Amino acid sequence: MDYSQLMKIFATRQLPDAMFTTLENEGVTVNQWEEKRELTKEEFIANAKDAEGLFIMGGFKITAEIIEVLPSLKVISLMSVGYDNVDIKAATMRGISVGHTPDVLSKATADTAFLLMLATSRKAFYHHKRIGNGDWKFFEPMVNVGIDIHNKTLGIFGLGNIGFEMARLCKAAYSMDIIYHNRSNNEKAEKELGAKKVSFDELLEQSDIISVHANLTPETKEVFNTSAFAKMKPNAIFVNAGRGGIHNETDLLTALENETIWGAGLDVTNPEPMNKNNPLLDMPNVSVLPHIGSAVKETREAMLDLATKNIVAGLKGDKLPACVNPDVYNK
Repeated sequence: MDYSQLMKIFATRQLPDAMFTTLENEGVTVNQWEEKRELTKEEFIANAKDAEGLFIMGGFKITAEIIEVLPSLKVISLMSVGYDNVDIKAATMRGISVGHTPDVLSKATADTAFLLMLATSRKAFYHHKRIGNGDWKFFEPMVNVGIDIHNKTLGIFGLGNIGFEMARLCKAAYSMDIIYHNRSNNEKAEKELGAKKVSFDELLEQSDIISVHANLTPETKEVFNTSAFAKMKPNAIFVNAGRGGIHNETDLLTALENETIWGAGLDVTNPEPMNKNNPLLDMPNVSVLPHIGSAVKETREAMLDLATKNIVAGLKGDKLPACVNPDVYNK
């Protein structure tokens, strides 16, 4: 194939100017969605109908139905480490490679989980609101106090690169014991952090803080529900910086209202975006952020760079630097 001919991609967000230069130098022309709202399915298909590559920023779902009606599609590049918004099986069957951006966002996302844990333990978001509401007045020494997280047990649900960074931070800063629940053993965490692999029930029962860093799959969907929260300690903090679909938000609210668990810190919600009237936003022991785990300049630039390399490789028929479905190369 003559790669001097322009290859077409569709991007679901506006791309930085520097990326246009990079893509143009590779013989790629970009059609991008410029409105600051999510596309409808019909709008997406209309814009992507001739695309050989998709540059997906945000959570737009690439279903089997959409894949089926894009005959020229070769590669899907995600600006995220998660890929639950793409039907990977359908893409692989069509010979379409799917790229994502692991590793480059691990530290930034772990920092966000750490922030949520600490902010929740001290009711920081709530106390900030008190100032704005004019409630910083009479001092009561035992009212609206937090809980100490030194020397506690951190349970990681999904101990990959992000979970490892969270565990490392908690071990170094607060001398926490680390336990984790994974499909496989994390030998690095066991050797360097003294982490111990446990069953899911043991994770729930033994953890003072549970931090979620798993992918959203049929097995993990809403696994943190009424049953799970009931097995947790009454002084436990639940932190989710993975995917909102891993917890049932109604069940979480009930668990907090009933004091089944002590607090929650969420960078991801179920659904997203969260409704501004969600009662979780008014709870003293809850901290919520709008999915900003990777939102530092250096990390976002690294994600864009890797996502660009993925889409260019896929357009040229090369192996992606970070491929979700390497089985595609066996077809």
